[in-house]
Amino acid sequence: MAPLPITLACGPYDRTQALADGRVAVAGAELRYVTLDPEEIFFRMVTYREFDVAELSLSTYLLTHLADGPFVAIPVFPSRMFRHTSVYINGDSFDAARPAVEQLAGKTVGVAEYQLTANVWIRGILAEHYGVPVASMRYRTGGLNTAGRHEKVALKLPPEIDVQPIPDGLTLSKLLAAGDLDAVYSPRAPECFGAGSVRRLFDDTRAEEERYFERSRVFPIMHVVVIRRDVYERNRWLAQELLKAFTAAKEIAYQRLARTVALSLTLPFVREEYERTVATMGADYWAYGIAPNHDVLATFCRYAAEQGLADRQPDVETLFAPETTDHFVI
Repeated sequence: MAPLPITLACGPYDRTQALADGRVAVAGAELRYVTLDPEEIFFRMVTYREFDVAELSLSTYLLTHLADGPFVAIPVFPSRMFRHTSVYINGDSFDAARPAVEQLAGKTVGVAEYQLTANVWIRGILAEHYGVPVASMRYRTGGLNTAGRHEKVALKLPPEIDVQPIPDGLTLSKLLAAGDLDAVYSPRAPECFGAGSVRRLFDDTRAEEERYFERSRVFPIMHVVVIRRDVYERNRWLAQELLKAFTAAKEIAYQRLARTVALSLTLPFVREEYERTVATMGADYWAYGIAPNHDVLATFCRYAAEQGLADRQPDVETLFAPETTDHFVI
């Protein structure tokens, strides 16, 4: 039987490079890896279903899944990131004598999309760990540095959540710089960052994120890998083979970080950083699979429900192809 042709759209990551260059194969498939930035992948996959397999925003997947949508996920997480670093403020809107995080309630915040995964995590973390209620903010949506961005998924939010688009032709970055927005939550830095009074909410984001991980043991998941449902239904075996291939590629990335004979990455202290991360977060700190990520995924689902995005909090196991929930043991 000829291999199944599969097109995978995913970002340019060290943990997937061995899939992109062919060092790791997907058993039974002929893989074509298309390297794109996440925002383009998400737009093309949600709007046109262009790819057989793709990286997708965890939030977008959750919302489409709850609506019996066109994708089936496997527990592979190509993007994870702590998000304390992703809150930008105009310092002129805050009293410098008090921590800015204590003054966020009542402010107006720009977000590219309310449902963006990073923003779900930011709002949830600020509410749970810093006492900033989600409904205490006014949210304004639009393009970060380029005008014209809109929500990819239709939302039905409770009335206490104030979400409105910014005027046509404007950007979140310009409004933040002008003081018309007090803050912006964004995975990407606004163009105005570092100019005038625009800075990050936390002065030492790494220390803040490490304290958060010590308290919560949560390493936030940003993106998941999905199979187009029609492809999955015709090839149920593909889910498990993709999980195995992504896992093998990730192991190669770990090995590169641990090299001592010569540095694989152009960072002088990459080995020391890797060893510090393992000591803090465990050997498989970028784990795939449901069991090691159950609490992280349950936290995200809870946040989505608390923020009015999801009408219910699903069981984590129901989010993924059933072929990936159990493993054959010899």
